[in-house]
Amino acid sequence: MKDIGKRFMEGTRFENLGPSDQMEGKDAPALSWLHEGETIALPDPKELSVGDIKLCDAIKERESVRAYKDDSLSFAELSHTLWATQGVRKKGKHVALRMVPSAGARHAFETILYVRNVEGLEKGLYRYLPFEHALAPWDTPDDVENLLVDASLGQKMPGRAAVTLIWVADVYRMYWRYGERGYRYLHLDAGHVCQNLYLVAEQLDCGTVAMAAFDDAKMNRLLGLDGEDRFVIYLAPLGKI
Repeated sequence: MKDIGKRFMEGTRFENLGPSDQMEGKDAPALSWLHEGETIALPDPKELSVGDIKLCDAIKERESVRAYKDDSLSFAELSHTLWATQGVRKKGKHVALRMVPSAGARHAFETILYVRNVEGLEKGLYRYLPFEHALAPWDTPDDVENLLVDASLGQKMPGRAAVTLIWVADVYRMYWRYGERGYRYLHLDAGHVCQNLYLVAEQLDCGTVAMAAFDDAKMNRLLGLDGEDRFVIYLAPLGKI
């Protein structure tokens, strides 16, 4: 579909937009997906003694890393990582302030984890519950690791890292306020989240690499997503180096 990207940018200019659902008085969507059932509490991230690294040094040293040791990530390190990328600072009626910026404080992402080598956790898929700072088991298909690598266009990193963070866009959470232009903001927000992961990796003597090259249909099918209202937007493995 030639020029589809250009048409998208033109179609989401402000002059081409109508009133949003928020402007029309429609109810705001939930700030996070509802969960009922088993949860696994994460330790308080403030209790982890992380590397004493200056921000300017973390920025300078930040780089994409595609090879990792087969060392485990501690439960506390995972807790700190999730807090730094999607943790909640303050909750309001229709917004939540988190550790990263988001258009209109919509924070339209859910974090699904493929845990491969984290102390105290079985291998498999989990969802991060930001308001509870906890994990919930996610339906894990057989041979999930090979399926994840295959959905990543054969890139091996998710099958070698201690954990892979997969960010899922919940479209209406952003669309409610911004309409069609909200699709732009979803992609911008994904960059905000992953940049925090890069900085955290420097604290934890870890490496990561942002991955936007993946088979959308396979990745969404792996996680049981419809690919329209909810879809994978970005992912990144994290492992010791």
